[in-house]
Amino acid sequence: MPLIQVKLIEGVFSSAQKREMIQKLTDTMVSIEGENMRQATVCIVEEVKSGDWGFGGKSFSTEDVKALAAGERKG
Repeated sequence: MPLIQVKLIEGVFSSAQKREMIQKLTDTMVSIEGENMRQATVCIVEEVKSGDWGFGGKSFSTEDVKALAAGERKG
């Protein structure tokens, strides 16, 4: 049974976007392993509290991710 784990900073993606991630990631695995494995493919989307994620020793928040997605540099 394949297990796909996705970790995201909370508050960045909508419920609809997370459902789309689950569908597309499952579709990708099925394209590799075959349609018979669809029902056995598990996908877990887990949100991490804003500020509890870090890069290079500095915490990263929901606002930081949104600024990055908007093409803004947050320093």
